Amino acid sequence: MKILIIEDEIKTADYLRQGLNEVGYTADLASDGVDGLHLARENTYDLILLDVMLPEMSGWVVMERLRAFSQTPVLFLSARGTLEDRLRGLGLGADEYLVKPFSYAELLARIRIILRRGKPPSESEEVLSLADLVLDVVKFRCERGGRKITLTSKEFKLLVCFLQHQGQVLSRTFLASRVWDMNFDSDTNVVDVAVRRLRQKVDEPFDTQLIHTVYGVGYRCEVEA
Repeated sequence: MKILIIEDEIKTADYLRQGLNEVGYTADLASDGVDGLHLARENTYDLILLDVMLPEMSGWVVMERLRAFSQTPVLFLSARGTLEDRLRGLGLGADEYLVKPFSYAELLARIRIILRRGKPPSESEEVLSLADLVLDVVKFRCERGGRKITLTSKEFKLLVCFLQHQGQVLSRTFLASRVWDMNFDSDTNVVDVAVRRLRQKVDEPFDTQLIHTVYGVGYRCEVEA
């Protein structure tokens, strides 16, 4: 497994690279956002560890530009630990957000969780469909009515969750735990925002709506009679 570390604090970067190498990962290092984005574009990585406060280009910008050409999993490592910062990072498409200082054991655990998520599903789950919507999980491809739809990593995972539970009412807490692997406070709207963006891509341009709001409960994905 190959990991890219984008971190400008020399001691932290060396600590991360040495620790990852010791447990069998191969780690590359970039000390600013521009170099980090360049390495991510030129190489193939299984995971990117990304700081927020970087010289040349912030981690926010790196994350945003990265998702324009890659769905490589990203774990934010940042001293910025407010709820707003965490939601911003996850909203940009990161898979996890870990606040400094952190336990190295927790970091390794989160890395392993993310990498397990990235493993190909069983053959029966390779292609999911509903009506004219087709989702190729292995190839990370979404089409509806023969039209290609570009999704972010989180939008793709959210749609996979909907299609794996067709006809079921899924609560916001359930979706948050399955897609973000976290339990969000009830007063945050990260799930609602993600569902709204997903609908703009897979529902609004088409006559038949597939994702439905169950008011006060959550959402359901199906073709309504």
